[in-house]
Amino acid sequence: MIRFGNGTFSQIPSALSELRAAQRAVSVVDERTAGEGCRALIVCGSSRRFIDELESYVEAAGIDSTVFPISGEPDLGLVDRGVQVAREFSAEMVIAIGGGSALDGAKAIAALCPNEGPALDYLEVVGAGKPLKRPPLPVLAIPTTSGTGSEVTKNAVLSVPEKQVKVSLRDPGMIPASVIVDPALTLNLPPAISAATGMDALTQLIEPWVSPMATPMTDGFCREGIPRAARALPKVCTDPGDIEAREDMALASLLGGLALANAKLGAVHGFAGPIGGMFPAAHGSICAALLPAVMEVNFEALNRQTGNDPIINTALQRYLALGPMLCGNPSADAKDAIDMVRTLAGNLNIPGLGALGVDNRRIDEIISKAKGASSMKGNPLALEDDQLRRILELSW
Repeated sequence: MIRFGNGTFSQIPSALSELRAAQRAVSVVDERTAGEGCRALIVCGSSRRFIDELESYVEAAGIDSTVFPISGEPDLGLVDRGVQVAREFSAEMVIAIGGGSALDGAKAIAALCPNEGPALDYLEVVGAGKPLKRPPLPVLAIPTTSGTGSEVTKNAVLSVPEKQVKVSLRDPGMIPASVIVDPALTLNLPPAISAATGMDALTQLIEPWVSPMATPMTDGFCREGIPRAARALPKVCTDPGDIEAREDMALASLLGGLALANAKLGAVHGFAGPIGGMFPAAHGSICAALLPAVMEVNFEALNRQTGNDPIINTALQRYLALGPMLCGNPSADAKDAIDMVRTLAGNLNIPGLGALGVDNRRIDEIISKAKGASSMKGNPLALEDDQLRRILELSW
């Protein structure tokens, strides 16, 4: 169940009841003897905002808990440590509170805790890609930023340092059993965090919109989310306490998660995985730096290939439709949309890839890895190496 709106954090007792019910159902399926579901691993980010209040709700519900903090974006070593903590504590459920990194880390820990073998056995692209044999522990997800939409997706993005790449652990059972999206939890975030996470949310609405895997359902999510993100993102960065803008961004992030889970992403995220694995740059910042260039190169490529291909023609029309959605002007077109996103990134002081520490001497390696990324399958068309190179150069 998804609870959305200001003040929904206070509905944690009801959410915990759902989690206990989900845990009991899982324990019957895989014959574990977990009992009443009275032990929870709380996974949080580096900030401990809201932890005291959360723990008071958990204690009042008669659930014992221990906290496992995640500093930065999760990698295999961190997840393995979290799994060890969860097993030693005999955790029967996981409560995730924080940004996308905390939620992804929590979902990965919940998935791997009941399953044998290292995380690499279950990772796509660089791992064995094995399916989970046992259902994950049930998760209550509480995002405190508006960006990834991880609270409603079936995957967790993990860094694999030895491969210098980020890839997903993916299973339908990883979708959180209960979700609380309280926009008030995002009030007064620093503008830089709001900008990077907000641009990620916008990206995760635009890419499913132009994806060849889009459906009428995902179209509805994107049509609703894109205008909200476009109008609210500048506001939350200039006035961190604007609750109406925070509501719009929280909903846009949630809708983006629902859209990408059903229509895939594209070249922005195809690049973001390898770049994030190779260099110490935050995921949201990478996506923000890439989005205008990916939109520009995709639109140019679609224009050159337009003709009798219905997939290309549909994607081109979808880029044209971005103009009114992003600009709030019914006469705006795709070029206006691209200009709007580029201007927005500039106004939000989004740094380029070079300022994020990406080494341009490794462009060939980035391109090679990006071509194998799963997100590239959702791009509206296959891009050639020279087009991928141009995206990186425009994003510097």
